[in-house]
Amino acid sequence: MELAGVALAWLLPLYLMKEGLDLSAGWGLWLFLVAATLLLWRVMGVLSGVPGWTRAVIVPGLFGLGLLVGWEVLVRGFQVPAILLPPPSRIASALAANAPVLWDDFRQTVLTSVLRGYVMGCGAGFLVAILADRVPFLARGLLPLGNLASAIPVVGIAPIMVMWFGFDWQSKAAVIVVMTFFPMLINTLAGLGNSERIQLDLMRSYAAGYGRTLVKLRLPNALPFLFNGLKINSTLALIGAIVAEFFGTPVVGMGFRISTEVARMNLDIVWATIAVAALTGSGLYGGLALLERVTTAWHPSMRRR
Repeated sequence: MELAGVALAWLLPLYLMKEGLDLSAGWGLWLFLVAATLLLWRVMGVLSGVPGWTRAVIVPGLFGLGLLVGWEVLVRGFQVPAILLPPPSRIASALAANAPVLWDDFRQTVLTSVLRGYVMGCGAGFLVAILADRVPFLARGLLPLGNLASAIPVVGIAPIMVMWFGFDWQSKAAVIVVMTFFPMLINTLAGLGNSERIQLDLMRSYAAGYGRTLVKLRLPNALPFLFNGLKINSTLALIGAIVAEFFGTPVVGMGFRISTEVARMNLDIVWATIAVAALTGSGLYGGLALLERVTTAWHPSMRRR
């Protein structure tokens, strides 16, 4: 019953706006929205105590839907100019109207640049971490460089990579490799050092060498750290590719679309591109989190969640 009340409370203002009601005309509707917000808060608090998929799916969905509806109502109610902040309905219309263009941008940025740079950067970081774990002085030399590289702004290395590798996907992949290499390296090294001394002693008592201990014990124990690096890099890779496209791209890509449409004052398309990027980043992160839960369900860190 409370859930139905939340749906009615939030959909009624949208219906009234569709009928042409000026939300800035009086305070009654605003008080109604405050009451609807409090009711939504109450429902989410109750559902948060329910175990299972209800808490994992419905509560975040209600929260996100409430933000979108609140955004729509506030922007229209206060008559915010669309050039400053368009309502979600207008962004959705721009997304539908420019779907072919946005798909081409998505394919160039994500499928061509991000995935290749992500695989190369994470793969290189993982392999070098294995080597550094075997050769301790290499780890002591690389970790300070990792701290140094993390302080370099992407806007500083992006134009250099474009000059080195050209305007196509290679320069974007190079930026992504620089951004994702050291987070993966550091997380992998931390994971490899996570095994307990008694476990290592047990492997030695079985006469297990370095390779078998690495495969049977240390890498499985390091999986939460590996996934942590992969999840961090999933967002860094997308950010790096978009920023790199500001400095040169073959007239397609999310970064190119944002920079050109801002110059043309087509803010609806800019926000639609931002929405695609946000959904893509959330999807990548969520997919990795789901894969982590499936593959590391046995790990104590997952059982505590």
